[in-house]
Amino acid sequence: MQLTDSHKQYWQKNIRVTGLLLVIWFVVTYVVSYMARDLSFTFFGWPFSFWMGAQGSLVIYVLLIAYYAHYMNNLDKEYDCAEVEED
Repeated sequence: MQLTDSHKQYWQKNIRVTGLLLVIWFVVTYVVSYMARDLSFTFFGWPFSFWMGAQGSLVIYVLLIAYYAHYMNNLDKEYDCAEVEED
């Protein structure tokens, strides 16, 4: 099966946003925890490294998932491959 230019554009946009979100995930998961000792400032009354480990990273993960779902729904509509809901 040959991919059309529309399919190629769709997958390029999909891969681009997935790559960007994976970079953000990597920074939140590994870079922040690796540099936790250097991040010694107070954030909402707690040390920033503790806050990121306990709450911040989970909030960011949920936001990443919500953004990806919203972006992909819009991309599906743009390229006319959205799922049709049956009543």
